[in-house]
Amino acid sequence: MTLGHTRLLAISLLAGAAHFAVPVARAAQAIPPAGGPITVPAPPPGANLPVAEPIVPDAEFEKAIPAISPADDPELSRPLESIDEFERRLAAQQPGETNPAPTTIAVPAAEAATTAPAPIGSAPVRDAELVAPLAPLESFKVEPTTFAEPEKDTRDVEVAYLVQVNGLGDAAVADGLEGRFNGASALKGGKGKAANAAQVSSRAGEDIVLLKKLLAAEGWMDSRVTSRIEQPQAEAGKPLTVVFDVVPAKRFAFTSVEIDAAPTIPATLIRDNLALQVGEPVIAERVLGAEAKVALALPENGYPFATVGQRDVLLDQDTGGADYTLPVAVGARGSFGAIVSSGKEAFGASHVEVLARFKPGELYDSRKVDDLRQAMIATGLFRSIGVEPKGTGKPGSDGTEVVDLAVQQEAGPPRVIAASAGYNTGEGFRIEGSWTHRNLFPPEGALIVSGVAGTQEQGAGVTFRRSNAGQRDRSFELGLDLNHSSYDAFSAYTGRLAARVSYDSTPLWQKRLTFAYGAQIIGTNESVYDFTLGARERRTYAIAGLTGQIGLDTTDSLLDPKEGFRVTALVEPEGSLQRGFSPYARVQLDGSAYYPVGKNLVVAGRVRVASIQGVDLDDLAPSRRLFAGGGGSVRGFAYQQLGPLDPAGDPTGGRSLNEAAFEVRYRFGDYGVVAFADVGQSYATSLPDFSNLRAGVGLGARLYTNFGPMRVDLAMPLARRPGEGWLNVYVSIGQAF
Repeated sequence: MTLGHTRLLAISLLAGAAHFAVPVARAAQAIPPAGGPITVPAPPPGANLPVAEPIVPDAEFEKAIPAISPADDPELSRPLESIDEFERRLAAQQPGETNPAPTTIAVPAAEAATTAPAPIGSAPVRDAELVAPLAPLESFKVEPTTFAEPEKDTRDVEVAYLVQVNGLGDAAVADGLEGRFNGASALKGGKGKAANAAQVSSRAGEDIVLLKKLLAAEGWMDSRVTSRIEQPQAEAGKPLTVVFDVVPAKRFAFTSVEIDAAPTIPATLIRDNLALQVGEPVIAERVLGAEAKVALALPENGYPFATVGQRDVLLDQDTGGADYTLPVAVGARGSFGAIVSSGKEAFGASHVEVLARFKPGELYDSRKVDDLRQAMIATGLFRSIGVEPKGTGKPGSDGTEVVDLAVQQEAGPPRVIAASAGYNTGEGFRIEGSWTHRNLFPPEGALIVSGVAGTQEQGAGVTFRRSNAGQRDRSFELGLDLNHSSYDAFSAYTGRLAARVSYDSTPLWQKRLTFAYGAQIIGTNESVYDFTLGARERRTYAIAGLTGQIGLDTTDSLLDPKEGFRVTALVEPEGSLQRGFSPYARVQLDGSAYYPVGKNLVVAGRVRVASIQGVDLDDLAPSRRLFAGGGGSVRGFAYQQLGPLDPAGDPTGGRSLNEAAFEVRYRFGDYGVVAFADVGQSYATSLPDFSNLRAGVGLGARLYTNFGPMRVDLAMPLARRPGEGWLNVYVSIGQAF
């Protein structure tokens, strides 16, 4: 074979090795030890091995390679020299070098089978240091490296910078791009300072991506954004300027808006809710919003299983047009069927039906399903709750399919411990606590044990409460209370048995219209000042009465309102058995209003008017009289200190009162400040005459929490009289009104 053939064959083998790496590796493992025979592993039985065919026939190969003879190159006829001869000839061609005797490596016969073959021939030792013995480690010395110039300080140096965006033009104003860029920009977030120039460059790269995304989201799909950093021309220390050059591309607009869906009832249900029009720009936020509205509208109008598919938008780069198609799987039109409950239940399906605001056979509406889910959460009895529609395949009214609701319950811990505390000048400290089992008498039958420990009041009570009693949001309460109170106006030992049916607001369910009615029996032994005797004496009163209340609430929050108004009327016809039967009626009217002035400022005001008709003051138990003064009345004065006084200067209470309050509330973050002025008075007559009004002014602080504001108010009376404190403190939860 000629040399040319050999080179081509080597190239062919190298090329083939890339495709047969695994077989070649396996063959290498089969090579026997040196001196042994070469064996080839036998193929497995039954193996069907391919027959090797030449890639290029020999005749074609020989024809393509030109012939080379010794006559053409005399070197081809000479025999190859040995490696020893080659080494000696190479050494002779380099003056000053000697060719030492070749070094041979002998391998014992016993190791021949496990060691690699010995080197062929000999290798000259060219450097005497390679064969010299190593110096001891302790004699090795390390010399420090010295530099011609001092080492530079590599610490980070703070860099100041400015940001400039060119090219947004009127689009930035129309679409708010500049504002959104400023809100999300990495450079803007750094507030004009960076650790070094590299950090400035990195932030600029992030902002290029941000600008492109913002432009694409507004319809400019292929906009070009570049940045550069301009160095200040004047003295050092001036900030860099990061400049963004924006070249908006052609803005895409809708040329068609198509809906791929089965017919609905009404026929335009999907189109009426898909707020995309031909000719308007392709704005991502509007597209997502329109599709979300469709996804909400279908289940709200009888299609519980409707799904919105993946939109198809075909863009025309030449015209800037966009053909939009939205596929929608409408599903069956449904009507409400049965409620099926499962899981760790707090109550059964029959009570779930009490909470539902729909009846079987009504057209399916997902808003009513969400309302049911929230009503179950409001009971406070569940760790988790799920309400999902389930198709039945049964025909319903108006061509609908009956859809059952599967309620999956996971009841939570039913026991709750709660506590609250407060302080008012004149009333002292007051701590209230309660233990509640919210579902001791299912469904929603709670047992509440409560207690009061205060400077001037102590007591305990037990209450049974049935929530959602036969009707959604209606509660029934039966309670027994025992209390002792000791105030300047009176001291009393009181027992009370009361029953009440109410429709009240809660922090989760604030209602526009509320009402309550009930009955109560009160037995009390109290100290009272007898003007005939000129001294205090204790009397026992037995009181039976009814109570009725109605309220209208248009405010935006139960504990921290910012707008709207509230009006509440209370009527309590009662009869006292002291010195015979003495019927009378307690009437009270409360109103408050709230008006926002700007984002963080609220102006609030309230009024109260009350009267007791049909009984003389001396026949009325002191605890049932009307008093003014204190944190929930007229701040700046101690609790119950306003109104008629006995000769000792202690309040006796009255049969009428009037109060008013005005507040300016300013909030910043989780904190707030309040300036307020209160005015009021109570009177011995049955109707208030609005004379001798007393006023107090003050400042308050608010800490806003997730359950409402905590307040501290400091108030002082105007035209302070002898015996009145110059500063009064009130601490409580919630706004004053």
